[in-house]
Amino acid sequence: MTPLQALQATLAGEHAAIYVYGVLGGRVSASRQPGLAAAVASGYAVHRGRRDLLRRMVVTAGGSPVAAQEAYALPTPCVTPADLAAAATRTEQRCAAVYAQMVGSTAQANRQWAIDALVDAAVRELGQGGGVEAFPGAAELH
Repeated sequence: MTPLQALQATLAGEHAAIYVYGVLGGRVSASRQPGLAAAVASGYAVHRGRRDLLRRMVVTAGGSPVAAQEAYALPTPCVTPADLAAAATRTEQRCAAVYAQMVGSTAQANRQWAIDALVDAAVRELGQGGGVEAFPGAAELH
């Protein structure tokens, strides 16, 4: 995978994460699940910021940023609070996978950015009830 392809794949992953977190934000009860609501709001904001930065990174690399799809499949039914938390966790796992791919396909500042995003995704996943992984985002190493 070329560095530009890795940037585009990561941008596509951020588009999907923003969609999922947007759906979760509309379904979580801030009064009944304040911790989950805060985690969802934080995830939404972080992924929007990453998306915006990735768009600039793609342009700097000479590409035209990939557009978001009209809709994405949700990783769980997203009905109960447990479903919502599981969807947030699964979203961070998916993001970790594209960040890990970007780490292996880029260099210098872009690689460091991907490493930082990968670490953050792993920490978010843990905060939402996910498990500890030796190599987050790298299923082939488990």
